[in-house]
Amino acid sequence: MDTGKVLLGILAGLATGAVLGILFAPDKGSDTRKKISRKGEDVADGLKDKFNEFIDSINKKFEEVKEMAEEEKEKVKSKVEDFKKEAKSSVS
Repeated sequence: MDTGKVLLGILAGLATGAVLGILFAPDKGSDTRKKISRKGEDVADGLKDKFNEFIDSINKKFEEVKEMAEEEKEKVKSKVEDFKKEAKSSVS
């Protein structure tokens, strides 16, 4: 199973549990609405943090692949140059 889906499911479950806990608490409506608002902000902040971590990991992987491609390009370029030298020496 995809870890992103698992993480999203866990966060959704936590958010639902928090909202239900607040709704059934014996507080005034205005206090309950404030609590729900704060919890929503906390969940949104948590999701933003997780999203930023995900983007950072994608960028890191991209840079690693980019470096590997550059290394391979240099290897191929070197082999082509060697081949050209061999071809010139065999023609001469």
